[in-house]
Amino acid sequence: MNLTGKIKAFLSLDYLMKLMMLEAYILLGWARIVKSQPFTKVVPILGESMGETVDTIEDSNVEILRRVSFSVNLISKYTFWESMCLVKAIAASKMLEKRGIESTLYLGTTKDETGKMIAHAWLRSGPYYITGAEGMEKFTVVGRYAKNVRGTTKKPLTESSNLN
Repeated sequence: MNLTGKIKAFLSLDYLMKLMMLEAYILLGWARIVKSQPFTKVVPILGESMGETVDTIEDSNVEILRRVSFSVNLISKYTFWESMCLVKAIAASKMLEKRGIESTLYLGTTKDETGKMIAHAWLRSGPYYITGAEGMEKFTVVGRYAKNVRGTTKKPLTESSNLN
């Protein structure tokens, strides 16, 4: 799609979606700054270490999850800075926290075809993956960070869905 088509597509969005995209852009920039800090300073922002949020969510929040997922994943392609998996997960987590929706951020590692260690991050809320679902099954989870905004208890996961 050319620039004119992209502008027309953006202008056709409702006002709230445009605001959410602006929020995503700002939080992706903030998350990129956060990511550049030593990890010990980043951990408190991520949530409860090795925590897990529940795998259910109120039906009324599903549309919010879709909009957050869409805006973060789309806008990350247009930032002037690197907005890869961890940056997207941190930004989306902050957007959900603002809306009172809990989430769990996962960090995983694996080795690529040359044997080099690689990492990936993804964000889940309820049964839905908000960011980073692509390829996550190849990674071994080495860290989980829960944002329990309602003070819910930990519960094991069952089948989950991808919103992307």
